[in-house]
Amino acid sequence: MPAATLQEPLEEILELSAEPPPPRKRFTRAEVEQMLEAGLSMIERCELIDGDLIDKMGQNPPHAAAIRRTAVAFTEIFGADRILVQAPIEVAAGDQKWTWPEPDVAVLAQSSPEYDQRHPRGDELLVLVEVADTTVRQDAFKKRDIYARAGVPEYWVLAIRQRRLIVHRHLARGSYGEALVLAETEEVSLGSHSIPVVGLLPGVPEQP
Repeated sequence: MPAATLQEPLEEILELSAEPPPPRKRFTRAEVEQMLEAGLSMIERCELIDGDLIDKMGQNPPHAAAIRRTAVAFTEIFGADRILVQAPIEVAAGDQKWTWPEPDVAVLAQSSPEYDQRHPRGDELLVLVEVADTTVRQDAFKKRDIYARAGVPEYWVLAIRQRRLIVHRHLARGSYGEALVLAETEEVSLGSHSIPVVGLLPGVPEQP
């Protein structure tokens, strides 16, 4: 007998929407720091976001290229001593227990010898950029809110598959008042500087 064709989504038939999610192990920053002190090398390549350890090393070539191009563009404007690449920053006090991010690229508002002894706070940055390949939803919403609460004045999400740049700015009371979506043919302003969006994105493979 042939199998019956499902006329309704399997999730609805089995009422899976009412099924509780599997247990989630949330890590704290203190636990991550203990694992780092214990020499667990796999932790060194992760960042902590809302209790989840996110692997930062699983980059495909376009993702890595976008990080490199963004860092180069900022270095040409602000100098190498103000550029952070996948380096930790401090978030708002209420987020510090569960979150310890390492943004892809950030620009310090000013260079300071203090950062030899501590990580910069979000409000000590000029701009912060996350390069998103398969994580656009997390970067454009969850991380946006974390960085806004941290006082990051301007937050960009470089969506490489969509070839768009999402610019969050006008920070007030812990949230951004404006979100711009720029196409690769446009330019993004940063102070008195203008940067072509296409210059931040990886190249498009040639069609055979």
